[in-house]
Amino acid sequence: MEIPSLYLERAVSQFAGLPGIGRKTAMRLVLHLLKRERTDVDAFADSLKALMANVHYCRICHNICDGDICGICATPSRDHSTVCVVESIQDVMAIEATQQFSGVYHVLGGVISPMDGIGPQDLEITSLVERIAKGGIKEVILALSPTMEGDTTDFYIYRKLADYKVTITTIARGVAQNDLLHYTDEVTLGRSILDRKPFILK
Repeated sequence: MEIPSLYLERAVSQFAGLPGIGRKTAMRLVLHLLKRERTDVDAFADSLKALMANVHYCRICHNICDGDICGICATPSRDHSTVCVVESIQDVMAIEATQQFSGVYHVLGGVISPMDGIGPQDLEITSLVERIAKGGIKEVILALSPTMEGDTTDFYIYRKLADYKVTITTIARGVAQNDLLHYTDEVTLGRSILDRKPFILK
């Protein structure tokens, strides 16, 4: 389909670069924006600029925050001796929505996936080990998605933490095999956190 405007083409290409957005959907979104009031579109653009300029990653757990430390890590009432290791920020949000976990988190930023060129060095695994080495942490919960990549990452982290006096557990497999954690319903995910089991090498 030939697009009659270079500016329209650029905007469509930007939207189409987002996950799950094809060119037809991108075109629909851009044409919708063209019909909106200029002030609405300016506010939309400003929010994206502010997002990129002001959102940071917590220096402790790598969750998203507006400052140096996220609200979860900064809350004294949380159990800072229990760290839940997750793949993504969406997983933090999903677990928090269950209201069944009172500890803190560590966001890896992905899982080990050689097929995608992602190795341990591309994830926040070293910072996790350093965090454990400082002491004060009694339990590490491996709450990664039950996929081959997630299991590989679980195993790697387990080996890295083997020399430390910390209990390593994993969430109960109420989460279906090959499902992404943040797509699991809150009740199932909450029970999986509460019914966590000792991590066992297979």
